[in-house]
Amino acid sequence: MTSKAATFIILFIYVAVMVSIGIYTSRKTKSTNDFILGGRSVGSWLTAFSYGTTYFSAVVFIGYAGQFGWSYGISASWIGIGNAIIGSLIPFFLIGKRTRLMTNHIGAKTMPEYFEKRFDSNSLKTASALIVFVFLIPYTASVYNGLSRLFGMVFDLGENGPTIIIILMAVLSAIYVTLGGYKATALNDFFQGIIMLIGIATVVGLTVAKKDGFSAATAALDLIPDDKGNTGTLGSLFGPDPLNLLGVVILTSLGTWGLPQMVQKFYAIKNAEAIRKGAIISTFFAVVVAGGSYFMGGFVRLYCSTENVEGKAFIETVNGKPVYDTMVPALIHEALPNILIGLIVVLVLSASLSTLSSLVLTSSTTLTNDLIKPRVKNFDDKKQMLTTRIFIAVFLVISVIIASNKNASISTLMSYSWGALSGAFLGPFLYGLFMKKASSAACWASFATGIGITVAHMILFGFGFDAFSGLRQSVIDLKLPINLLSPINAGAFSMIVSLIIVPIVSSFTKAPDNKVVENAFSSLSNSLPSED
Repeated sequence: MTSKAATFIILFIYVAVMVSIGIYTSRKTKSTNDFILGGRSVGSWLTAFSYGTTYFSAVVFIGYAGQFGWSYGISASWIGIGNAIIGSLIPFFLIGKRTRLMTNHIGAKTMPEYFEKRFDSNSLKTASALIVFVFLIPYTASVYNGLSRLFGMVFDLGENGPTIIIILMAVLSAIYVTLGGYKATALNDFFQGIIMLIGIATVVGLTVAKKDGFSAATAALDLIPDDKGNTGTLGSLFGPDPLNLLGVVILTSLGTWGLPQMVQKFYAIKNAEAIRKGAIISTFFAVVVAGGSYFMGGFVRLYCSTENVEGKAFIETVNGKPVYDTMVPALIHEALPNILIGLIVVLVLSASLSTLSSLVLTSSTTLTNDLIKPRVKNFDDKKQMLTTRIFIAVFLVISVIIASNKNASISTLMSYSWGALSGAFLGPFLYGLFMKKASSAACWASFATGIGITVAHMILFGFGFDAFSGLRQSVIDLKLPINLLSPINAGAFSMIVSLIIVPIVSSFTKAPDNKVVENAFSSLSNSLPSED
């Protein structure tokens, strides 16, 4: 049996399991509460794996691991460590219980609904729902891009092949999300998470072993010049550019605290014990999957080159920069035996479909629950579920169209998405849980700065408009230690601004009506069940 035939068989089994789970959970999905939140009865293992598999996708494994491994060497592993501690462990303990108690008490099923009921503002719900729908689309497109890159390498599908793969993956994710909603995604996430753990461990081990072990591999890295022409940095602890590396850590770690598809996992968690166990499980998952991905990416220069070097895969350049999204597929092709390629395809497919399912579910339920339902009379439970399923299809079609355009890199699409969403929502959501004086005006200020910074950066630096070429060159000529052209740093900056601006604006603006605030915070005196 050839490696391609084996890969097709593995994929067929995988798809059959995914669809079967969707059919099974559809029988237990009777209401919108079941469809959106799984009846708020999801246990620790499913919650932790759902959190982790939503967090990490082809964007990390294909896009970010390649780009930052190339730029920072093995110091890129710090990103994975930050994802584990700041992005996984801390939010479970810091906001997990409060989120579950408050959202359940005030009856919020989505983040926009939380803003409406916590800050007594229907306008906040409408604005945040639009932000969620618009800015989850580029993130979804980045996941599809990662998938298409790997499938294109494995199957040599030709010019239109990646687009066909994108469409097929959209159809598959739509099927099982539409059938079973949150329960289907959570159960599938657990199954997919197991595959991710096994796959990442296998790839990391073989990547290092192929270069004669860790010590030999890092020594070889130190002989390769970094982007500034310096040697001895790519194998070092903090790498060639610690300051800009910190920007990546902030974007990819702190960002989870304000992303609707992430914090909504806490809406559905079952009890206090599930939160405690989930924190440990999700942190372990992040260490293996994110830490392993970035650690593996740190060695891409040993396997890839922008010059024709014997024993390395040739990586093309665009405008003087290597095509980062092709690096990890090239590494896999060089480091792994063909018989294991099927495992890696399923690994990336698992990582991506789990993220896609959460993104489409979050976006479609937000649009239906927060924009359509308040404006339509007699919008009963059955109509709401049907409309949600229709919007799943709409969301996926738009994402596929964007993903078919290869001009934007995976990391750029994700950075703008996370920067806008968490830059807008991080401060309002976090302070809304802890600070009674947090005001709706402060929410609006954070929405404006988060979206404003992101859109301004996209126009000035991201789209490559000729009208701003002089400005871009002037920024380059400044030779600042922080790369202002990077959408990653722009996203990290917008998150920090959100955390600063909310308490400042709240200090001189009026908080919501006292009854609204006290009702929300009265929930925190309650306790969750302590036993499963």
